[in-house]
Amino acid sequence: MGLDQELAGSTGAALASPRKRFAGLLWAALAVLIFAGWFVITRFSVTRELRIWDITALRFGIGAILLAPVLIRRRATLPPAAWREGLAFALLWGTPFVLLVALGLSLTSAAQAASIAPTLMPLFAGIFAWAFLGERQGPHRWAGYAAIFAGLCLLILAGAAAHGPPSAAGLGALAAAAAMWAVYTLLFRKSGLTPIESAALICFWSATIFLPAYLLLGLSRLSQASASEIALQSVYQGVLMSGVAIFTFNRAVSLLGSSAATAIIALLPAVASLLAVPVLGEIPSGVECAAIAIIVVGVLLASRRPASDIANPPQAQRRDS
Repeated sequence: MGLDQELAGSTGAALASPRKRFAGLLWAALAVLIFAGWFVITRFSVTRELRIWDITALRFGIGAILLAPVLIRRRATLPPAAWREGLAFALLWGTPFVLLVALGLSLTSAAQAASIAPTLMPLFAGIFAWAFLGERQGPHRWAGYAAIFAGLCLLILAGAAAHGPPSAAGLGALAAAAAMWAVYTLLFRKSGLTPIESAALICFWSATIFLPAYLLLGLSRLSQASASEIALQSVYQGVLMSGVAIFTFNRAVSLLGSSAATAIIALLPAVASLLAVPVLGEIPSGVECAAIAIIVVGVLLASRRPASDIANPPQAQRRDS
């Protein structure tokens, strides 16, 4: 009887594993669509009636309201240090990050922004971790970083040949955003906050700091935009990016493993380029497509853990919810 139960358990685990992986891939695909669409939807508005300030206000104003129940329910368990961490995270991945990406989007294309910011992030994160935290990087990762840099250079050169010299300010804004994203990633990995707690605190502090200046300085152009454009940005920025994207991303990581985070980011350039064709009419050239492919391969290589990490996986230090 014990042998029968053991065989039944083994069979159940074998059947559950493919289902679990398939479900993880579906969650990952949804997260990729939302993240990639963010670059396209944001550029759609910053090149029309709404401005960077409006996008930021909608993103964190609605996000703060949407995620307020998280902070209310957990106010007794969040120590003062967590609120200070949240403020630091908001300065890295909150309002300044969104403003820099939006500025880069207004000065470049959706394909360039979706390639430069997300793919420079693991490059910066790897270099910062190696330089400041003493983390060893295997040969696959260094090869991946080299491929990322080569692909970015090719993408910039291809854009310059097709559309003229790229905007130095736009490239600088996207690079700065990627560096801030990388620092946030390294700090969050060592914090005790859950992903949803971090997101709620980022929205809270960003709204608290930015919205008063947005209102007092008269930066709003909402009255000049159409109702449909405002509704689109409200749903995408405030609901999908601040709420749904976090859940789908975390769900994918829990089902596929922690390496899914980088793998998902690797898909952003290709998906954003495809979305930009029908939405913005931005058709990448053959060279730009090749550059994006090189970047994707580079990030996939960079996502591989060194052999020492596989042999001695780190222990989880935070809750999953």
